[in-house]
Amino acid sequence: MTTINKKLLQQAQPHLPLGVADTYRYWGEEETIFVKSMQGGFITDSDDRQYVDFRLAYGPIILGYRDNRVDQEVIKCITERGTISGFNSDLEAEVVRLIKGLCPNIEKVRFANSGTEAVIGAVRTARGFTGRNKVVVVEGGFHGLYDEMMWKSDVDNWNTEQQSAPEIIPFGAGIPENSREHIEIVPLNDFDALDEVFARAGDDIAAILIEPVMGNCGSISSTQKYMQKLHDVCSDNGSLLIMDEVKTGFRVAKGGVQELYGIKADLSTYAKAIGNGYPVAAFGGRADVMDMIKFGADGVTHGGTYTANMIGLSAAKATLEVLSETDALATVNKVGASIKEVLARVFARFDIEHKFAGPDSMFGVHFGEEIPQNYRDWKKTDSKLYTAFAHNLIENGVMLEPDSREPWFICEAHNTVDLEWLEVAATQSMQKALED
Repeated sequence: MTTINKKLLQQAQPHLPLGVADTYRYWGEEETIFVKSMQGGFITDSDDRQYVDFRLAYGPIILGYRDNRVDQEVIKCITERGTISGFNSDLEAEVVRLIKGLCPNIEKVRFANSGTEAVIGAVRTARGFTGRNKVVVVEGGFHGLYDEMMWKSDVDNWNTEQQSAPEIIPFGAGIPENSREHIEIVPLNDFDALDEVFARAGDDIAAILIEPVMGNCGSISSTQKYMQKLHDVCSDNGSLLIMDEVKTGFRVAKGGVQELYGIKADLSTYAKAIGNGYPVAAFGGRADVMDMIKFGADGVTHGGTYTANMIGLSAAKATLEVLSETDALATVNKVGASIKEVLARVFARFDIEHKFAGPDSMFGVHFGEEIPQNYRDWKKTDSKLYTAFAHNLIENGVMLEPDSREPWFICEAHNTVDLEWLEVAATQSMQKALED
């Protein structure tokens, strides 16, 4: 039987590579999903199958799809102001005021349209401020789809018996070898590796770039001691600490991950939850660092046609007001904790060793005896069982990414999820995964 999803994919394939607008949205000829509608914490595909969605577009949806508080503010902006002018608006300062009210680490901000753009701006600013080239990134972190950040440790194909460390490879074709020149990759929570890279290349290290809770690696997290080490080594070396909060910002706490650790970054990047699904992002931090963005040969250049467009900013204004003035995040965390309890009961029922990683609002699930401390530890988990379990969940109406490196994302609207139904669906899904 040919489904509507499959027909839509076939219709798109003559016009779009793989038939999709984003490579990661292609799940195969039979499994690729086309969405008809979204509401709250649910999506409905083109075959009218409804799912409770814990994927949430990789994390932007913090309140819920089509949240009226946000959408009405955007509609008002469009009808009363417009969308883009190429000039400035009072919305910029209003949104910065809200960001600064939630994030004490922020003194000045510039806007962008995506997490990738925000990281580019932060890294360029760090290099301009320090006059250095190298950036230390943490293995398993994800910092956007631009050449320099598209190098990764090949943990999938790492032979632990023959290789002391995974090979560093590009994400794919088209990434120049020289784009790796100024990137150093270290394992998370590894003090010795950090000391080694600074001893070897410290004079040219502009910044360390880290997701303290790794949003593309099952929410495996930095320890408190490691975050303090990063802060201290940057201070001692004249390097900058950049925290990539594209996924954690305004999600794991009102002040983001920096509120959880109590450590301020020199620069921070935000996107995703800042606009509840509208395309808006930002980077900012210390005023003296951000003031490197200026005219002249000694200044950092930043801009873009759609930067600070009114649609994105009006969505950010409404979203940040809700997060500031209501208990939305408390609800998100409560729901996340309840869902973890449901899953824990299911796993215990089948005697499956498991650990959760990360905050309740974006938690990872790892089948094994210990919480992974870095990406290499993830290799030790039973990711095959997780993938089988996840595929069965999708068949049973629970949408998530079928890869344990992607967290479960929770939104405020998930407070309507029937937890008894979820437990039945998870039980059936695990039973089938173990039988196959």
